[in-house]
Amino acid sequence: MFWEDDDKPQEFQVPDDVIDLAFSIQCRELPVDHLYALGSALCEAAPVLTEDPRVAIHEIHLAGSQNGWERPDPQMGQKLVLSRRTKLHIRAPKELRERIEQALDGLTIEIEGHPMTIGKARVKTLSKQGTLFARHIVLEPGEEDDENAFLMRLAKLLQARGIRIKKALCGTIQKIATPEGPLTTRSLLLADLNPEDSVALQQEGLGSHRHFGCGIFLPHKGIDPVKTAEDK
Repeated sequence: MFWEDDDKPQEFQVPDDVIDLAFSIQCRELPVDHLYALGSALCEAAPVLTEDPRVAIHEIHLAGSQNGWERPDPQMGQKLVLSRRTKLHIRAPKELRERIEQALDGLTIEIEGHPMTIGKARVKTLSKQGTLFARHIVLEPGEEDDENAFLMRLAKLLQARGIRIKKALCGTIQKIATPEGPLTTRSLLLADLNPEDSVALQQEGLGSHRHFGCGIFLPHKGIDPVKTAEDK
C-alpha cells in the first residue's frame, strides 16, 4: 500500500519589503485638517519621501467620541490636542528606512504655525488581517453623489491587480484643503480579503495623493459601521 498525506499548507508570512515607521513626536496641537500641510512640510524637509510611489504619510488621527469627548470640528477652528503617545506614521519600502530615519530624526517642521519635532522610529510590520479600512480615497468627478460609480471604479482597478472585492462598505465624505482647491475623499472598508491581497493593498495603496494621507489601508477588527471605524 502507498499512502501520502497532503502537506499542511504553510502559514502565510507577511513580507517586510514595505513597513510602517512609527516616529515619536513632540507636538502640542495640530489643525484637524493637517494632511496637506504635514505632507508638504515632510516632503520638503526630506525629499527621500518622494522617491518611491509606495511611500505614504498617515493622517495623525485621534479617537472620536470617547468618554464624553467629541472630535474637534475643523470648521470651528478647533484643534487636535496630541498626547505624548501620539505617533507620526510613514509607510515606506524597507530599503528607504535608514535614509528616512536619518532625514527625520531630530527634525522640527512647522505645520500651519504648529511646531513638530520628530524623534526615533519604531518599525511595524504590515498586517495579514482580512478587513482593511482607508480613511481617505480620492473621488473622481461625479462620484460624490454616486457611491456605486465609486465602488465600480475601485473594483475594476483592483481586478486589474488580481484582487477581487468580496465585501465593501463606503463611509463618510471629507474634503482635504489644498492650495489648488479641496480634495474630496471617501472612507472605505474592505472585508474577507485573503492574506496576500490584504498585504498587497497595504503595500501599494489605492488611488492618488499618498503623501496627503489618501489611499492608505489599515487593519480593522471587523465589519462595524464605517462611521464607528473612523473613531477607533
